[in-house]
Amino acid sequence: MAEFCDIDWNGYRGLVNSPHIQIESTPIKDKIVDKDIALQTIRNKITTIQLNEFTRTDDEFLMRFIRARKMNVEESYLLLCNYYDYRKKNQELFDNMTLKDTLIQQALYDGFPGVLANRDRKGRCIILFFCNHWDHCNYSLEVIYRSLLLSLDKLLDNPQNQFNGFVFVVDWTDFSLRQSTNLSPRILKSMIDGLQDCFPARFKGIHFVNQPWYVEAALAVIKPFLKNKTRDKIFVHGNNLSTLHEAVSKDILPSELGGETGSYNPMLWAEQMLRPETAPKISDKDPWKVYPDGN
Repeated sequence: MAEFCDIDWNGYRGLVNSPHIQIESTPIKDKIVDKDIALQTIRNKITTIQLNEFTRTDDEFLMRFIRARKMNVEESYLLLCNYYDYRKKNQELFDNMTLKDTLIQQALYDGFPGVLANRDRKGRCIILFFCNHWDHCNYSLEVIYRSLLLSLDKLLDNPQNQFNGFVFVVDWTDFSLRQSTNLSPRILKSMIDGLQDCFPARFKGIHFVNQPWYVEAALAVIKPFLKNKTRDKIFVHGNNLSTLHEAVSKDILPSELGGETGSYNPMLWAEQMLRPETAPKISDKDPWKVYPDGN
């Protein structure tokens, strides 16, 4: 546990600190605009600063950031800046990050991550991790992170996921102390920085179930350094699945989580990622429906 204390867990310091990046202090209510104005405003900002980092400026890509920040132009622009700055500072993570990587393929087939076939009642996409399936002798936490980023990138092709966001359920059942020694604090820090401050997605909740004491100890070290909004979205259920079911209903969960859909099959999402032309499709009822909430 000492190695967790050696890491600076403070929040990400991105391009907002650069003299090239000017973030206005206009009241939030004055920053919320429609789609076309938001796109044009952000493109104007990119043109003004003339940074080479902004390699994609197409509508579909920029809308991920705009929707992640609820049409707030300044916050969307800051998120875009942080995204490219994070990629630049973590180039080794993104170099050769491809589905052709056999380790990433293995992680996907092991269910890292898993994606439920159905959404919850708020239209959110549910992402699963069954941690005891991690073959830590063959691939690292960094490989799992890469697999997650590639999966999120594909999921964000769907505007419903951009609007309604994601919920994570992390099952620590039978996760051994030996496995926990491979939870690299450096990679965990990178994951927190990237997903909390730099990635164009709305993360609605992170639910831990059946976590052992050593996972709780690691979380206790990290949690004080998370943003308040992030901390408030972490729910630790222990072995009380009934509280999990209050957040994610049983009718979409697998039996491993006390649900009603049978055992989870990680092959469903792995095949969707690796062989999309032949894979069974993830159910997407009413794909354009947006569910309002305050988060």
